[in-house]
Amino acid sequence: MKVHHLNCGTMRPLGGKALDGRPGMLRRSTIVAHCLLVETADSLVLVDTGFGTRGVTESRRWLGGPFMAMVGAKPTMEETAVAQIRALGHDPADVRHIVMTHLDVDHAGGLADFPDATVHVRTTERRAADNPKSFPEKTRYRAEQFAHSPLWSTYDEAGEKWFGFDAVQPLRGLPPEILLVPLPGHTHGHSGVAVDTGDGWLLHAGDAYFFHGEVAPVSPHCPPGMRVFEAINQMDGATRRANLARLRTLAREKQDEVSVFSAHSPVEFQALRRNTAQPSAS
Repeated sequence: MKVHHLNCGTMRPLGGKALDGRPGMLRRSTIVAHCLLVETADSLVLVDTGFGTRGVTESRRWLGGPFMAMVGAKPTMEETAVAQIRALGHDPADVRHIVMTHLDVDHAGGLADFPDATVHVRTTERRAADNPKSFPEKTRYRAEQFAHSPLWSTYDEAGEKWFGFDAVQPLRGLPPEILLVPLPGHTHGHSGVAVDTGDGWLLHAGDAYFFHGEVAPVSPHCPPGMRVFEAINQMDGATRRANLARLRTLAREKQDEVSVFSAHSPVEFQALRRNTAQPSAS
């Protein structure tokens, strides 16, 4: 299967070195919304959707003013999944499946651009988005993004072990090379998405971590501001940290078999995009 790496939403939060480890405190850092477009034998599959077109045309209502201010969101039409799919020569209508790491505002904003696609997500995550109970859940999920009544396909059963992780399989209507890998912590129903490219596995770890250095094989590290940001946005800190430790071990011990990356690291995004020799669409 051919996989394209897309940045479907650039963010420019204040924080400089405290967020990205590079010199200079009084500047904005760059964060991406790393999505995947997977070409299967009979359709296109998206992994996460970024801000979406209405994130551009109705930014404050669609994404929320507090979110935009916090992360310095810079929505552009060129970075929407729809625009990048067209730039790659595909019809967005051929996206028949969307596999979600979770349903936060910056991941689910593009769902409405693909109203006929089946949306695969863990049951726990859908329930949280449908009926947010805590204040953090009420701020992270935007009811507007689900008002088109997505065609949900939900999962709560664990499948066979995948490199020591539980994996939900099979995903209905999808080839066995695409797996949901439960990674709760950031949200209660958070998952990674694993894709077997034929040349090795990709593991999109969503928001299980944010900074590339956290899964470095030698001397893993994270700038203090990013560590605080992760803590503020987690639903279960102990579980998230345990899953991060497991991801770090996987990245170190199986680096020839699995490429682990997060949703928001520009370093990981650029490295993977270069490795696939993909034409730039944003």
